[in-house]
Amino acid sequence: MKRIEISVAMCTFNGAKYLREQLESIAVQTRLPDELIVCDDNSTDGTVEVILNFAAHAPFPVRLEINTRNLGSTKNFERAISFCQGEVVALADQDDVWNEQKLETIYGSLEEYPEIGYVFSDAELIDDLSNQTGKNLWQSIGFSDSLRGEFVKATQPAILLRRNVVTGATMAFRSCLNSVLLPFSPYFVHDGWIAIIASCVGWPGLPICEPLIRYRQHCAQQLGVRPRSFLEKVRWARLNPTTNLSDCILAFQDARSRLSVAEQLGHKLSESHTRLVDEKILHCAQRLAMHSKHGVAKVGNVVLEMLTGRYHRFSNSWQSAAKDLCF
Repeated sequence: MKRIEISVAMCTFNGAKYLREQLESIAVQTRLPDELIVCDDNSTDGTVEVILNFAAHAPFPVRLEINTRNLGSTKNFERAISFCQGEVVALADQDDVWNEQKLETIYGSLEEYPEIGYVFSDAELIDDLSNQTGKNLWQSIGFSDSLRGEFVKATQPAILLRRNVVTGATMAFRSCLNSVLLPFSPYFVHDGWIAIIASCVGWPGLPICEPLIRYRQHCAQQLGVRPRSFLEKVRWARLNPTTNLSDCILAFQDARSRLSVAEQLGHKLSESHTRLVDEKILHCAQRLAMHSKHGVAKVGNVVLEMLTGRYHRFSNSWQSAAKDLCF
């Protein structure tokens, strides 16, 4: 059987503090990658020096690309992925620590299930000093046993259209999907984009219950699963609600356009999946329109949208409805 080549796509930006530990965890994998591609987003600390020092003794080829200007994480991952030569691309953040069997487990899963387009795993949460917090990633984001049981090919798009349950730091996907994945929508985080497009074009994801990384939580990271207080949630809800909904509409319009491209490229799409994306766009548009209304008119619009069931299928159920009423 032909050996599957694995590329690791890593993005860095001012990450010297934790980067050595992450790189060394990749160097001791029981199944080493065939290459490591690092795209640095114009760091101003010692990140580049850490990478060059590692590359000098790494047991696999390391390619470093330095952006001339800051692209942001999503576009930087897009660039890193575009350089990868492997049949499988494993994504890596700069501040985590991989378990030794991560790539071997990914390799085995993709070999065993050739119909799977991507895999993602649970993770142990650690703090900025690498101490375990006693919590796991899936526990923190509410990816429960019952929800994992529902995460099968036919239902994945519906679950992902409600909320993304795939964390990029734990993710790997088949590079044959690049023709429909690249370029990424600027309105999506890269992991959400990969998951929804792959699932909709018939290359579903496989959750791996074993925690394959130690996922670091610290105040300097761009994304994470740190619990927010009630007051923080209220402040977040009040922060540009119309902008958030406008971006959501643009994001899923991009997804819908990309699915049309995928169909032209020969991917067989399920009509029910494309209809779900259209409904998601409609739901966001209806919610956005409510913010220009007041009093009885707003209440009426929220009630009508609740009766369609779309709050439950595409948003955070009654909590999203309450947000629309209040803001």
